[in-house]
Amino acid sequence: MATDFSTRAKPAASWEGEQDGVLLEVKGLKKHFPITEGVLVQKAIATVKAVDGVSFSIRRGETLGLVGESGCGKTTTGRCILHLDRPTAGEVIFEGVNLAALDEKELRAWRRKMQVIFQDPYSSLNPRMKIGDIIEEPMYVHGLAPGGRERRERVRELLSVCGLNARMADRYPHEMSGGQRQRVGIARALAMKPEFLVCDEPVSALDVSIQAQIVNLLEDLRQEYGLTYLFIAHDLSVVRHLCHRVAVMYLGRIVEIADCDALYENPRHPYTRALLSAVPVPDPEVELHRKLEVVKGEVPSPINPPGGCVFHPRCPLAVDSCKTHIPALREIAPGHWVACTEV
Repeated sequence: MATDFSTRAKPAASWEGEQDGVLLEVKGLKKHFPITEGVLVQKAIATVKAVDGVSFSIRRGETLGLVGESGCGKTTTGRCILHLDRPTAGEVIFEGVNLAALDEKELRAWRRKMQVIFQDPYSSLNPRMKIGDIIEEPMYVHGLAPGGRERRERVRELLSVCGLNARMADRYPHEMSGGQRQRVGIARALAMKPEFLVCDEPVSALDVSIQAQIVNLLEDLRQEYGLTYLFIAHDLSVVRHLCHRVAVMYLGRIVEIADCDALYENPRHPYTRALLSAVPVPDPEVELHRKLEVVKGEVPSPINPPGGCVFHPRCPLAVDSCKTHIPALREIAPGHWVACTEV
């Protein structure tokens, strides 16, 4: 069942870059996880290339959608940007500063400006803490609103902004629904007055009836507070509603980046076309006659990815050079970048 966003008065895709300047730039980001064996003496026997050379930028006030199949490296990319996981290589430049070159003490000052909304509202909240304490804790740790009374007043304000009653500050997470818990997670992220939020599939664990409410809340908050989002998702209907640009990821690499409307109306990479082909259309007549593009085969293992273009074993356009040549992102139209030599 597709999520209905028809109640939204103004879709986010109408954004025309009202705020200039790049807030975040990712260059050649890699994250490789070693696979070890042994008990007393461990040695690396293989490497999982979760993220393998990702580059993109996000402008101030923009929402960039990051989409792809499960296991393609979307969440790891977000975690590396926030330095919850240290990148193996590459640069994460936030407001002109390369975060990858900072130590933990230096990173602490930047964490206030970069927050995360986690996927699972059931596991991302401490079940032994009251809602008010959960939202108040980051303010206490970072020295914001030093007085206890100020922090409690700020908690009530954040709950109200996120559509919750201020009295819920005295509840525990298990006393709230999934949608209410995710609102608490959003309020906790806003407590630090951030500039940039990584939204890691924030609606995928929620009921369909609640998803549109949370997505509309995120868009309202973006407009009100001038926030910038990296929105990680696999539901392409949500991405089309909320995002200004979309980056498509496959097996640790970006294969296409474009404005939202351009990508949905004219996808150029064969993997992007297959993803969009799998999205159901509400009109049964259109659904009956439209062409379904099915990707053959299985996703290769990130432990041993194919040489050349990682998509070539499943690509209907693949030629011999695709097996050895890694295609770079190239601009085929203004703002539309594709990593494929055959389009």
